[in-house]
Amino acid sequence: MGILTEETSLKLLDISQKTILQFFLDFGEVVLHDADASLRAFFRSCLSREFADPVVAEHALEFLNVNTAKILRSHPSILPQFFPLLLKLIAWNGERLEKTFSALLPAMMSTGSFLPLFPSLVDLPILVVALEKVEKNSGTLIGSSIASIQKSTAPEMLLALMDEAYTGSTIEDRGGDSGSDDNNTIDISDPVFLELLKDENDGIAERHWTSPAMATTLQAAATSPKSDRLKQALQMAPRFLALFFEIALRDVSNSLLCALIPLVMSRYDTMFPDKVFSFEVRKRLSDFMLAVFQRSPDCIALLKKPIINRLGEAYNSPAKMELALHLCWAIGEHGAGGTSHKDVARELFENLELLLYENLSSSRVGSSQDMDSKGSSFRKSSQSRLLCFVVTAIAKLATCHHELLPRARVSLAKVARSRISDKRVCSRACDFLGLMNEPAISLSVLGPPSGGVKGPGIVNWNEGGSKMIANIPFYILNEQEGPPFHDFSFSDILPGQSAPPFL
Repeated sequence: MGILTEETSLKLLDISQKTILQFFLDFGEVVLHDADASLRAFFRSCLSREFADPVVAEHALEFLNVNTAKILRSHPSILPQFFPLLLKLIAWNGERLEKTFSALLPAMMSTGSFLPLFPSLVDLPILVVALEKVEKNSGTLIGSSIASIQKSTAPEMLLALMDEAYTGSTIEDRGGDSGSDDNNTIDISDPVFLELLKDENDGIAERHWTSPAMATTLQAAATSPKSDRLKQALQMAPRFLALFFEIALRDVSNSLLCALIPLVMSRYDTMFPDKVFSFEVRKRLSDFMLAVFQRSPDCIALLKKPIINRLGEAYNSPAKMELALHLCWAIGEHGAGGTSHKDVARELFENLELLLYENLSSSRVGSSQDMDSKGSSFRKSSQSRLLCFVVTAIAKLATCHHELLPRARVSLAKVARSRISDKRVCSRACDFLGLMNEPAISLSVLGPPSGGVKGPGIVNWNEGGSKMIANIPFYILNEQEGPPFHDFSFSDILPGQSAPPFL
């Protein structure tokens, strides 16, 4: 029995014909037939042309979900290779197929597709814009191949020759054919959309965000009424990203997660210009990034250079400011990767110092046009917020790496004596200076959460769920006037509450 021809694959999703590929998957070993070539012919010849057909799309996802285990066991590279085509399918058909696509998404994730899949999910709304542009210029997408990847056909040609020699049948490969009659009517000459409209995964490619064509397209999409298809994509993409990150944190190695973080940081300010969509995506990006640092603090040390670069871009836009705040928090919370990374801690500390002094001596934060338009009050608020995060990161970093304590005291003293209009920043610096005079309390409050530092008076907050913690740090009484005192009750801390019976 020969493999599927193009004509057969075009009719595959008809109920009577769908059983052909199912037979090859079930009994390929019995009839001495490798279903790999049949699956590739299905994607390249059938689904590439018919993904916009709602019936074909529904049947395709149903078929792939039913056979996911068999495909992953015998043909593990198929779904990761064709995830761009499946993204085109869900982008065009919308929320009606979201549930079945979500069930298939984990199978698209592999070592080779993990990194390229992330930007493709973020750009799902832009993919919709590209597909709608093709439809507007060239008519219906059904029955037309708009794959735009240019690749060598040598492996497919070799497979075709081998298949012809052993079975007497041929494969008609159209995956890399950009000069076919079907493509002549599709306007995909604009390089902006070449990467978006591809059918197969060929690695991470540069997105043309700075090109005039992309800027014009996004501006038009943001200002014109959104189609129902685009609205659905704006809703689905954050949910797909949440699922992607959940699977990544559960199943992906630390090395791949660490490799993904620079991509996450690069996309924090680069996405479809919709306010709600941007908020939802950035929330998931920041949650994932902080979860990776929590799981593997060593990633902070490994990613020292990109982190320093992002701290230096804090002034460029509100989104980059937000990213810098998250990075400041992670640096302080995890001690720049831990006590074993003293050189990295010193470099990051120096960059935090630079950020601190720049903000103390100038009003550079928020100087871009985007922030100027929101007024001086926004600039002052942004500067105060950044200073609070930087001051906290410096104090935490010095608590974890004691050799940095003298420099930290100098930095915090400058903040405490500065004439900043927002007194909260000065107050926080003063609080941290006071804490540093009490090493045990300082380690309890500012030390890393997983630190494992033990000693008299040091509180292990992780034991709070199973043990009573009697030594309450006095820093929580900082609102009390007068000199510090030791004879206090819980009513001083929690107004209106009487002391617990065990006291």
